[in-house]
Amino acid sequence: MLYKLPALLGIMRSRGIARRYFVVNGFDGALTMLGLITGFQLSQSVDLVVVINACLGVAIALGMSGVSSAYISESAEKRKELRELEQAMITDLGESDYGQATRWLPFVIALVNGLAPFLIAVLIIIPLWLGHWSVALPIAPLAASQLMALVTVFLIGVFLGRVSGTMWIWAGLRTLAVAAATMLLIALLSPRI
Repeated sequence: MLYKLPALLGIMRSRGIARRYFVVNGFDGALTMLGLITGFQLSQSVDLVVVINACLGVAIALGMSGVSSAYISESAEKRKELRELEQAMITDLGESDYGQATRWLPFVIALVNGLAPFLIAVLIIIPLWLGHWSVALPIAPLAASQLMALVTVFLIGVFLGRVSGTMWIWAGLRTLAVAAATMLLIALLSPRI
């Protein structure tokens, strides 16, 4: 079935949908981790194990939420589209390529939707694990994770710029501005210790 995946994506015109899910949920994962880590950074002396467990818990929750919500919504939408097409053509399309795409694409979209925030969140918390395992880092683990989140947000913006055909640097800086505004809001609204 994997060899048929590009064709099925083409049949359902789902490449753009998968890309949007990846970007939107990847951005959510990166910004969520940035917010969580910034909150811990402002809390000062928080045990690194607590930070790792909280971040990992959020990463898993984002992944599970992404997979389940996308599967439920996409499978309902694809079944509806198939039913409407079958009614218009007065034929059963269940075993056609279109019917197969209707059954398989919700799984693919759900995986993209869930894996994007999970994998990006895990990438961002790697410096925390390294710090916990006493690996020497050039900066503190929380700051390294914040930096990793900012770089990831910027790269997502660059990707969007490339997809849309706009200037990639401005697209990256725009997403970075959202990240900076998020950090600023957290800093302004956080109670002082």
